[in-house]
Amino acid sequence: MWIVVVLALIVFLLLAFRGLGFLAWVAAAGVWLIGWRVLGVAHPWAFVTSVAVLAALALVTGWPVLRRQLLSRWIMPRFAKVLPRLGDTERVALEAGTVWWDGELFAGMPDWPKLLDFVPRPLSAEEQAFLDGPTEELCRRLDDWDIHQRRDLPPEIWDFIKEQRFLGIILPQEYGGLGFSALAHSRIVTRIATRSVSAAVTVMVPNSLGPGELLLDYGTEAQKQRWLGPLARGEEIPCFALTGPEAGSDAAATQSEGIVEKRVVDGREVLGLRLNWKKRYITLAPVASLIGLAFRLKDPQRLIGDRVDRGITCALVPRDAPGVEIGLRHDPMGVPFQNGPTSGRDVFVPLDEAVIGGRECIGQGWRMLMESLAAGRSISLPALSIGAAQLATRICGAYATVREQFDTPIGRFEGIEEPLARIAGYTYLMGAARDLTCGALDAGERPAVIGNICKAYLTEAMRQVVSDAMDIRAGSAIQRGPRNALARAWDAVPIGITVEGANILTRSMIIYGQGAIRCHPFVHDEIQAVAADDLAAFDRAVFGHLNLFVTRAVRAKLLALSGSRLAAAPEAEDTRRYYQHLSRFSAAFAIVSDTAMGTLGGALKRREKLSGRLADALAWMYLASAALKRYHDGPKTRSNYALARWSAELALQRIQEALLGVLDNLPQRGVARLLKLALFPFGARFRPPSDRLGQEVARDILEDREARRSLTPDVFLPPADEPGLGALEDALDKAVRALPVETKLRDAVRAGRLDHAPGYMLDELGVAAGVISGDEYDLLHEARDAREEVIAVDAFDPEVYRTLH
Repeated sequence: MWIVVVLALIVFLLLAFRGLGFLAWVAAAGVWLIGWRVLGVAHPWAFVTSVAVLAALALVTGWPVLRRQLLSRWIMPRFAKVLPRLGDTERVALEAGTVWWDGELFAGMPDWPKLLDFVPRPLSAEEQAFLDGPTEELCRRLDDWDIHQRRDLPPEIWDFIKEQRFLGIILPQEYGGLGFSALAHSRIVTRIATRSVSAAVTVMVPNSLGPGELLLDYGTEAQKQRWLGPLARGEEIPCFALTGPEAGSDAAATQSEGIVEKRVVDGREVLGLRLNWKKRYITLAPVASLIGLAFRLKDPQRLIGDRVDRGITCALVPRDAPGVEIGLRHDPMGVPFQNGPTSGRDVFVPLDEAVIGGRECIGQGWRMLMESLAAGRSISLPALSIGAAQLATRICGAYATVREQFDTPIGRFEGIEEPLARIAGYTYLMGAARDLTCGALDAGERPAVIGNICKAYLTEAMRQVVSDAMDIRAGSAIQRGPRNALARAWDAVPIGITVEGANILTRSMIIYGQGAIRCHPFVHDEIQAVAADDLAAFDRAVFGHLNLFVTRAVRAKLLALSGSRLAAAPEAEDTRRYYQHLSRFSAAFAIVSDTAMGTLGGALKRREKLSGRLADALAWMYLASAALKRYHDGPKTRSNYALARWSAELALQRIQEALLGVLDNLPQRGVARLLKLALFPFGARFRPPSDRLGQEVARDILEDREARRSLTPDVFLPPADEPGLGALEDALDKAVRALPVETKLRDAVRAGRLDHAPGYMLDELGVAAGVISGDEYDLLHEARDAREEVIAVDAFDPEVYRTLH
C-alpha cells in the first residue's frame, strides 16, 4: 500500500514541479486508485465510489462551464473583498509600461534560455562616432571646478551642446534630432557625468521626462512640426513642471489648474485654457523657453463636453506668455545645474495648440507621464549613477596603487580591499543592469517595474560606491578644489536618491505595488474581472492563480530540499549554480508574494515595510539576472568571472534576507512559520561574498589594467597635466614603470646590501651602492614626483577662498 502512496506522490510532485497542477493531482489520484485496486486492498464498491467522487471533482474543477456556476460564482464576491481597491490615478500608474523579464521572475519559473538568447542592440557606427567625437570633445572642454565657481555652464559650452544636438539625442533625425538608441543615450550621459554632473543633467533632462518625449509619443503632427526641430537644435530650451508644493510624491494631487474658457484674441474668439500653477524643483526652468505643464483641467461651462473635471492634462506654455513667472534658482546641494521654481497666474493659451496631443489627450496626462517615466527612469538617473561609480572605480583603483603607507600601496591592506571590492562589484552590477534594461528599451519594451528598480537600486548603489571611495581617499576626499572630482560626485548623490520619485517611496510602494499587479500572471486579470463583473474571466484567472500557487509551492519546496539542484539551468555555464539558486528564489518569491497578498489583501498597500522587502527580493533577482547575462555575453576572463560571482553571491544573500524579513514580520504567524520551514528548511544558507572573493575582485582593479578599463569604459580620461584624474592616471603609469626598480631596492634592503631609509634617501643609497642605474634612479624620481602631486590637496589664499562656492 505504501508503494502506491509513494508512487502517486512522486507523480504529483513531478507534474506539479513542471507547472502542471491540474494534471498533477488527477494523474496522482489515478495512480493511487489503480494501485489500490490492483493490490486488492479495496472492496469493488469502494473503488467504484472513489472513482466516481474523483471523477466528479475532476469534472467540477476541470470543466470551466460547470466550475463557474458551482465554484467561481461563490468565490468571486468574497475575493472582491480582499483585492486592493484602485483609484483612477493608481490604476493608470500601475498599468503604465510593459512587462518583460520581471514577469518571468514574478511567475516563479524563469526561462533562462529566453534571457540568454536575447541580443541587446549594440551601438551603431554613428552612435559610436558621436560618443568618440562630440561627446569626447564636450568632456575635454568642460571644467567642472570652473562650472561650480561660475554657478552655470559657460556660454561656449551651452553653444556647443546646442550645436551638436545633445538636447535632441532621442528625437528622430526627420525632426532634426540624433535619433539614437536608449543605450547610446545612456552612455553619452554616463560619459559626461564622469566629467561634470551639471553638464550631464543639462543634457539628460530634455531627453528624459520632458516636452520632447511627450510630443514625440503623443503630440499632434502640427505640434511635432512646430516644436521638435527647435528643441533638437537647442533653439528652444524645455523644462517640465510636475512637482509642486502640494504634490510631491503624490503628483496627481496637483492643485495646478486649467479652466476652459473663450476669449477674444486679436479680434477673434479663441477657445483656450486659463492656467494657474505653482511648481518647484524644476530642472532647466530658470533658462527654459518652453514649459511643459501638468495640471488638472476643468470645464465649468462644459465647452468641450459634459464633464466638469477632465483630469490631469499636459500642455505647452511659452515662457513669454503673459502671467508666467520664471527665472529664480534653487541650489540643489551646491551642484549648479539650472533648477528652480515657476508659477503662472491667469496664463491664457489656445487649447488646441497647447494641450499635448490635442483634445484627444485631454485627461490623459497622468497616463502619458507614467508611460514616459517608465522609459526615462530606466535611463537618466541610472546613467548618472553609473558615471559616478565608474569614476570612483577609476580614481580608487589608481589611488590605492599610487598612495603608499608603511612602504606599501594602501590597496594591499585588507581594510582598503573590502571597500575596493564593493566599488568594483557594484560598478559591474550597475553596468550589467544598464545594458540589459537599455536592450529591452531598444527592443520596444517600456518596462515600468524594471525602470523603477534601476532608478532606486542603481542610485542606492551609487551612494554606497561613492561613500566607499570617500573612505579610501580619506582626508584628500574632503578637501574641495580642482584636484578633487570625487567631492563633487559626493555632493550630487542625494539628488539622484530623491528626484524622479524618492527612493523610499519607489522601494516601499511603487516597485512591488506595480509589480504585484502588472507582473503577476493573474492578479491584474482578477482585478479587471471583478471590476467588470466578468465571471468567465474571473474563473480563468483565479483557477490559473490557484494552479500557479500549488505548482510553485511544490517547486519551491523541492528546490529548497535539493539545494536548488533540481532546477534547470544553462549547461555550458560555469555560473550554472547561480541560475539554479535564482530559480529557487523566484519560486519562493512567488509563494511569499501570493501569501502576503492572500492574507493581507488590500491592507498590504499600507504595510510598506513588507512591500519594501518584497521589492528588495524582486530587484535583487533582476540585478543578479543582469550580472549573469553580462558574464554570459562578455569575454570569459578571470576578472569578469570574479565580478559575476561577487554580484550573484551578494544578490542571493540580499534576496534571502528580504524573503526572511517578510516571513519574520508577516502578521499571520502560523502561516509564516509553515512557509519558513518549507522554503528555508536548512535555515539561511547564503552568505555575502567571501573575503577571498573580495580580495580577488579588489586585486583585479589594482593590478589588471585591462580589467580596470573594461569596468570603466565610459570614463573620460583627462590629459596628464590636468589636476585630478588626469594626473592620477599619469602617476599610475609612472608607478607601474618604476615598480621593478622599487622591487630591486626592497630586495637589497632585505638582503642587507642597503640600510632601510625613506623614499628619496633610499634611491640615492641604491645608486651609490650600484643596486640601480642612473636611468632607473630617474625613473623612480619621476614616479615619486608624480605620486607627491596626486596626494597633494588644494589650498587657497584667504581672499580667493572667500569667493569660492
